[in-house]
Amino acid sequence: MATTMKLSKIISSATEITADMSPESGGGAGGSATLRRRVLTATLFFAAIAVPFFFLNNTAYPFLLLRGSSSMENEGGNLGRILKEAAMEDKSVIITTLNEAWATPGSVFDLFLESFRIGNQTHGLVDHLVVVALDQKAYNRCLELHPHCFLLTTGDVDFSGGEKYFMSPDYLKMMWRRILFLRSVLQLGYNFVFTDADIMWFRDPFPRFYKDADFQISCDRFNGNSLDSNNCPNGGFTYVKSNKRTIEFYKLWYLSRKSYPGLHDQDVLNMIKHQTSITKIGLKMRFLSTTYFGGFCEISKDLNQVCTMHANCCVGLDRKVHDLKLMLEDWRKYVSLPVAMKRSKPSSWRVPQVCLETFHQAPLKRDAPKGKKGN
Repeated sequence: MATTMKLSKIISSATEITADMSPESGGGAGGSATLRRRVLTATLFFAAIAVPFFFLNNTAYPFLLLRGSSSMENEGGNLGRILKEAAMEDKSVIITTLNEAWATPGSVFDLFLESFRIGNQTHGLVDHLVVVALDQKAYNRCLELHPHCFLLTTGDVDFSGGEKYFMSPDYLKMMWRRILFLRSVLQLGYNFVFTDADIMWFRDPFPRFYKDADFQISCDRFNGNSLDSNNCPNGGFTYVKSNKRTIEFYKLWYLSRKSYPGLHDQDVLNMIKHQTSITKIGLKMRFLSTTYFGGFCEISKDLNQVCTMHANCCVGLDRKVHDLKLMLEDWRKYVSLPVAMKRSKPSSWRVPQVCLETFHQAPLKRDAPKGKKGN
């Protein structure tokens, strides 16, 4: 609407100018007619160029528009409303993404929601969860189970159907689409905890976050120093504050995919995390300890401290589901113990179990891909 009004004003101005050049205004008839035509032609030419810029300038997602592959009606129309409904007082939300394979009954999404129900002080956090569905079937299933569902459609990619295998072309597109989407959330002014749906939430993680960091990320391997960029990060769990630094960082992260074709977002982050460009942005980055944010790559051994556990270092949906169910069983046994027993004899996980055979394979694919696709 605003764009149409601006175009009308341009054309109206051209009409007023040509009217002022009429014979009655004192100009010669032949010369004024020629001049009127030239002014009107030049004005319409300017309007044709200017309107697209007006349009880009008045949208909250210019970087998405330039790609030409997003459903702008969907993102622009519903996202702000859903984020507002789900947000905490400080405008923080929890976000996960979901496709059809992970949304089927008994699969990852059901286990993810169950972890919030049986976790310690996590039940209320699910009210702040926004589930981003990548296809219609995942969206429909989300609506059956959860109030805050958002359908993210992408014109050039179909994320529906079966499992997107690790490092397959569709998997890579899905990961990069996620980075692009998360930047749009930051641009709308919302902080977020992004969590893969194969991460079980057992305790409220917010008390374990660093207050001075812009960007915090979990690790496959943690070396004990939260400031050391030599840690091995895992993009499946991040806490990001909305500010100019994080918005610029996500832009850099997304654009860097062109420099490292064939790699997914986590690989590229490993490539750019040491770069001076991040220092110039001024981003304050922290790496989260696996003591609190563990996974199959590096187990969080103390159930008295664990906040989240990730089915990382595990390739294959069936394997993930099997070990995630086992993990939830272990947690139920732990919470049923008397307090004194919990303190005196810390429980241990039985996982990874069927994921054990892929335990050492996944990190190797991430650490040294050198442009090669994973198997």
